[in-house]
Amino acid sequence: MRKSAYSYSAGFRFLHFRKSEISHYLCGMATFEDLKISKSVLKAIEELGFTEPTPIQEKAIPMIRSGVDVLGIAQTGTGKTAAYFIPLIMKLVKAEGNDPRAIVLVPTRELAIQVGEDLEDLTKFTNLRRATVYGGVGWTKHAELIKPGVDILVATPGRLWDLYRAEAVSFKKIKTLVIDEADRMLDMGFMPQIRNFLEILPLKRQNLLFSATFNEKVEEMSHEFLDFPERVEVAPSATPAELIDQVYYKVPNFQTKLNLINYLLRDEETFSRVIIFVGTKENAEQVFKIIKRRSEGEKRILHSNKGQSTRLNAINAFKSGVVRILITTDISSRGIDVDMISHVINFDLPSNHEDYVHRIGRTARANNTGTAISLVNPAEELNLRKIEELIRMQISQIELPADLDLVATKSEESQIQLREIDRQKRIADPTFKGAFHEKKFVYGRDAKKEKRNLPKDKAKEKRFRGRKKPS
Repeated sequence: MRKSAYSYSAGFRFLHFRKSEISHYLCGMATFEDLKISKSVLKAIEELGFTEPTPIQEKAIPMIRSGVDVLGIAQTGTGKTAAYFIPLIMKLVKAEGNDPRAIVLVPTRELAIQVGEDLEDLTKFTNLRRATVYGGVGWTKHAELIKPGVDILVATPGRLWDLYRAEAVSFKKIKTLVIDEADRMLDMGFMPQIRNFLEILPLKRQNLLFSATFNEKVEEMSHEFLDFPERVEVAPSATPAELIDQVYYKVPNFQTKLNLINYLLRDEETFSRVIIFVGTKENAEQVFKIIKRRSEGEKRILHSNKGQSTRLNAINAFKSGVVRILITTDISSRGIDVDMISHVINFDLPSNHEDYVHRIGRTARANNTGTAISLVNPAEELNLRKIEELIRMQISQIELPADLDLVATKSEESQIQLREIDRQKRIADPTFKGAFHEKKFVYGRDAKKEKRNLPKDKAKEKRFRGRKKPS
């Protein structure tokens, strides 16, 4: 069996086949040679160890080479980055001038670095000049980086806008604009900046829009951004890779989640390389503090409060295998492309259900298998059901280990969970009043304020509420 570039789902049956293609798929997958890839790119692909294209690459590469606008929908880990880079490199051929001829926009610095590394691998045997620019580093350093000339520029929207306003980059020669992870771009509020770029860029250009999910916002963006696009979809939107084994535990509270994480991580052989996703920076710090003391192997933490160099060092150490456990918020849900990640653990389920797909897509890459484990408290059970609806499959429940230290849920945490359940139910049903729609008891300063605002007889009644009246 030939090695395939990245793992992928059997979802290629969802492609919109032309009649002439049906017999081809019955005969088997194409090779990169069949796609008439240039020798310099073929050599780079072979050195990376890949011999056959994934479905998104097989379908998108010829379309992009034809010059039409393309809308690509493919789940995380299907090789969509190479799907647009390969024809782009072939289109540009060689270094020319000083101004960039292609721009690739990505939402985060971590993803920018990853995409930049992929581009470096694929242009190894060409003289095309590339650069990657992102926030967190002084813009003057990036201005110096691109000053000698660049053909392909990978950028986050904010940093690219900084460079344009400082007149450090010109868009006059742009022939291709790629927007990668479009759904994430929209979630992060980059649409106004993208509209600014569209007004400045040359009208005569090819536009490529790639997204892991396809929702109403992405559809609206495609109508605004693309001209008569060809759509490529290799799996239904928000379908996780088939090589991922998805399971969940019902866990009553935060402390028991910590105990379960420590319990699982004792098995160093099975849990050899792990990413733990946590909902907030504060929770991430608490999880890191406990795991650092109790679990074996090197650990690192990533979230938006960490400095740029700290974040890059953590990712590089994780890629190299020095770090066994990486604890992070959703800042890394799309920015890490590392083979042999054995487990993704969702300490908290994401409130944005589509982020679940991106999180678990960090495992089962490069045709490997992987496991995604979610720890679900009572307030997250409705989120779990919504995620199952999104991915169109049921996630299996695993019983908690018999010897796990179960901690009773504190009253304060229980109240927070109940309020969250009420909030979710109100979203689903605006008429739902919930368990906290009226105050049962009032204490302290709030009680004094309320008493002042009540008529005298009502204030007296309020004072005796909840306890036996004197005879």
